[in-house]
Amino acid sequence: MIKRKVLTVACLLMFTIIASCNFLKESEEKEVIARVNGAYLYKEDVASLISENTSPEDSAQLVSNFITRWATQKLLIDRARVNLNEEQLQEFDRLVQNYKNELYAKAYTDAIVARELDTSISRWAAEKYYEENGENFILNENLVKLRYINLTKNNNDFEKIKTRFQRFNDEDKQALLDMAIQFNSYSLNDSVWVKTKQVYDKIRPLTPQDNPEFLKNKNFLQLEDSLGVYLISVEDVKLRNEQAPLEYSLPNIKQILLNKRKLELIKNLEKDITQDAIKNDKFEIYN
Repeated sequence: MIKRKVLTVACLLMFTIIASCNFLKESEEKEVIARVNGAYLYKEDVASLISENTSPEDSAQLVSNFITRWATQKLLIDRARVNLNEEQLQEFDRLVQNYKNELYAKAYTDAIVARELDTSISRWAAEKYYEENGENFILNENLVKLRYINLTKNNNDFEKIKTRFQRFNDEDKQALLDMAIQFNSYSLNDSVWVKTKQVYDKIRPLTPQDNPEFLKNKNFLQLEDSLGVYLISVEDVKLRNEQAPLEYSLPNIKQILLNKRKLELIKNLEKDITQDAIKNDKFEIYN
């Protein structure tokens, strides 16, 4: 009996010595820079805070601030564990575990989606979705297709520029591009839908009060301010509460279809991984 007790004590002593040696060895390998109760902060934990371009003074301040935040958080957690009741602690631990699980699952599914998701959306698929869901693409603001030129009032080529701008065949367009150095600002791409707010921001003399005159198809306007003259040609208009044009809706449609495809991929992944686990006897439900 005495021998057994001696042997037990010897084993405990040996375990303690080994554990102490391991701790001392770990402490020698890692340089401790702060401690809060039984938690330690090591030099390697703050190494990423400092770059080669950081001055010694800034480095010291960064590390000091980090240590203070770390210590405060640890002390608050320790105080919370003492003062909160067991039910609250269990609930918080459950929430933390759930969040951890969700992070792992999301990281894995994101990696699979990034590798396997087909991001190409055909024109046919986009048009089909647009036709079937037209009621979801109603404008909440006015759109226009237009071109404009802003130039000084005393430009010697003003009449020639105005003529070419209004006629605007292929030759005229190229000629205007060649003369663009004379313009204060311009946009000759009248095939793209833009919001009227963007137009008002670009063309200062034009205001929302001009809507009745401005928002007309095939409409030409000449406006002036203290800095110069604006030549404006409105090619097409879509008004608020009308169905948005397909071309304008395409980016949104493609994103919708990609999200649907992504959700389907994740759904199939979850189904396959569960079936595989059942097949390989890694998952079962007990009655």
